[in-house]
Amino acid sequence: MTHSTPEPLDVLCVGAGFSGLYVAYQAKQRNWSFAGFETAPEVGGTWYWNTYPGARCDVESIYYSYSFSEELQQEWTWSERFAPQAEILRYINHVADRFDLRKYFTFNTKVASARWLPRKHLWEVSLDSGEVYHCRYLISGAGGLSTPKDFDVPGIENFTGTKVSTSRWTISLDDLAGKRVAVIGTGSSAVQAIPHIAAVAEHLTVFQRTPNYVFPARNAPLAPEVVERVKSNYAAIREECRHSPGGIPDRPVHSKAFDVSDEERLRRYEEAYERSGFQGVGAEFADLLTDPEANKTATDFLCGKIREIVHDPKTAALLEPRFHPLGAKRSVFGTDYYETFNRPNVSLVSLREEPIETMTADSIVTSKGAYEVDAVVLGIGFDAFTGPLFGLNLSAPESGSLQRAWSDGVRTFLGIMTAGFPNFFMIGGPQSPAIVSNVIVTIEQAVDWVTDLIEHARGKGADVIEATTEAQDEWVTICEDIVGKTLYATTDSWYRGSNVVGKPSTFLGYVGGVGKYRRMCTELADRGYPGVLLDDETVDRKIGRIDEEIN
Repeated sequence: MTHSTPEPLDVLCVGAGFSGLYVAYQAKQRNWSFAGFETAPEVGGTWYWNTYPGARCDVESIYYSYSFSEELQQEWTWSERFAPQAEILRYINHVADRFDLRKYFTFNTKVASARWLPRKHLWEVSLDSGEVYHCRYLISGAGGLSTPKDFDVPGIENFTGTKVSTSRWTISLDDLAGKRVAVIGTGSSAVQAIPHIAAVAEHLTVFQRTPNYVFPARNAPLAPEVVERVKSNYAAIREECRHSPGGIPDRPVHSKAFDVSDEERLRRYEEAYERSGFQGVGAEFADLLTDPEANKTATDFLCGKIREIVHDPKTAALLEPRFHPLGAKRSVFGTDYYETFNRPNVSLVSLREEPIETMTADSIVTSKGAYEVDAVVLGIGFDAFTGPLFGLNLSAPESGSLQRAWSDGVRTFLGIMTAGFPNFFMIGGPQSPAIVSNVIVTIEQAVDWVTDLIEHARGKGADVIEATTEAQDEWVTICEDIVGKTLYATTDSWYRGSNVVGKPSTFLGYVGGVGKYRRMCTELADRGYPGVLLDDETVDRKIGRIDEEIN
């Protein structure tokens, strides 16, 4: 379905990444009329756009994949512990072709706006092509990290050399060979790209705003016996992921950092450092995200590792992540990142000590001097979670725009719905577990819950599904209470929207764990969806402190 039709669609979905493809699959299974729209020329979502050197997932490949089809799980074999971008994109294309989903999507097409028509119980969706569609249910599968931040480097418009961002990579690595290159930012994308750029550049200058916690990825090919063991036990592994805190197989830890001796703590950190991944150092003790002093033991351990690896003491000191607790911002996994700063053609500039004042045609000017460069790589992040949603330009007569409704901060029910915008659903939206989890587990759970809710409403003859403001308020309180007990609450980061000027400060995720979230959603469904209006009727407007009822 690649053109407007006089009949309303059952479901219209934005995006053709992991979320959009699974929405299409479920719609196909349920015989719903469906159309999806994607701004890129192909499927892939995040993994279509993020093609910078070294791009790969930081969740292990065997878990960062769909679980809805046993045949798919058995026929696809991942090559590495952490798959590179190209392999993930091949996987997404394989899924689209295997389940014949590509035909439902129109590519190179952007949703320009969408408005709710209350009398017709329909969404009117306008595309940048000028076409207009109507649908009963509008679902956003736009990834939380799909809208790049505006370039906020002073004077960047003056620069005449090569300019590229990690989020929209448009050049070859060879285009940087033999050049003086600047990388601005040291987030996940930059950490992955920097060693590759350093290997080809005449000189690389890294401009660091805030030093990050970077752990070795320990990436390696997956041994055939590992693949075989996983494939023979996939059902149990997937079930463990669904009920774990982070959407990956759980490694329960009950001891606290000061329950053990200094020697035992150091031994365990060493083992965790070698193991790495999201079950590494940051997950070694139960109180690392709640007790600042416990967290400091992990910070001190990593800083010691940096001093061991980086030869120059001044550079090592600048790389030590002393400005926020471990885990309060997303930890990063890289290969030879700290080792790269031992190269003679690599230097580090701390923007805390010498902020950028402007750029000229061929240099970056800080408060302490000028750095001549031929190319600038911007690794400055995304307008996370709300950016893609605001880009849809949603509006409803009683609520106005979504931007207006969230002008004082994000307000959702389960990170899936928002009061005042009927029949609109978000997959992996703000205040869902997507921000701190294996997002594929969260995507599948959200799509299943939304499509079951739609079937429930249709079974009752209801046309309109909407979250109540009471249930939404209760969910916001639950999210804020949980994050307030953690060290997330102590730090400004993109988790709170702090990286975007003027963005209201709201923690953009639910951090109570994937498993508990799933159990709460299941309980609400079993109760007949309290907190959800069906044609203005609801069993119970309140959900109560369901987080206190569910273990």
